[in-house]
Amino acid sequence: MPTISVQDKHLTVLNLFTTDTPGKQESLIQEMTKIVNAATYEGWMSSTVHAGVDSPGTANFIQWRSGEDLEKRYSGEEFKHRTLPVFGEITTSIRLLQNEVVHTLTADGPDTDVVICPNRDNHTVITVHTVAAADQDELIDALGPGQAGIADAPGFRAHIVLRGLRARGLQGPFVVSYSQWDSKQAYDAHRDLPQEQWPQGRHKAHARIRAAATATDSNTYQVVLTRAAGEE
Repeated sequence: MPTISVQDKHLTVLNLFTTDTPGKQESLIQEMTKIVNAATYEGWMSSTVHAGVDSPGTANFIQWRSGEDLEKRYSGEEFKHRTLPVFGEITTSIRLLQNEVVHTLTADGPDTDVVICPNRDNHTVITVHTVAAADQDELIDALGPGQAGIADAPGFRAHIVLRGLRARGLQGPFVVSYSQWDSKQAYDAHRDLPQEQWPQGRHKAHARIRAAATATDSNTYQVVLTRAAGEE
């Protein structure tokens, strides 16, 4: 099963697809499952497919050995002439985001490894923040170390911050946050907690994030499939 670590220095690709009906979401998952189960690409390490909860769509959290390996996949005939056209027919947007993991947090503390797999039944929140280039480091710090207090929130499991490197379908610099909770109810309670009940650290982090990010886009997910290289 995939393990997310700051120390590993893998290229992490987050492919985000939106669509407009639950039926099309199921079609997306079926197509992604075919690709993941048949994957033998050079340099491909793992893929974890997520199904949208709050809005129809999918996310694929992929680990690659290097950017060069990924570009070989993107330049291949299968990707250009089958994969992208098939997804284009059933999606309303496609964002292919290349990232590096720069911060992790679990109940055991910062810079700890995070596991993503279906059998943990995580309620997953993925948020894409666009940002001016000059403010990217500030946003990373606000979303990562600045939110250390989130580990005390009931139901919190893990938090990952990824620095955006390059993208297809998204303009300009970006930062991605990926959080795991033990249930939708726990996450909703944290999200909707009245501001007068927030701990001081959350006020400061929220203000820094609002000042640095130019826009945010978020959805919630459940992991439905994980496969790593070498697995049947």
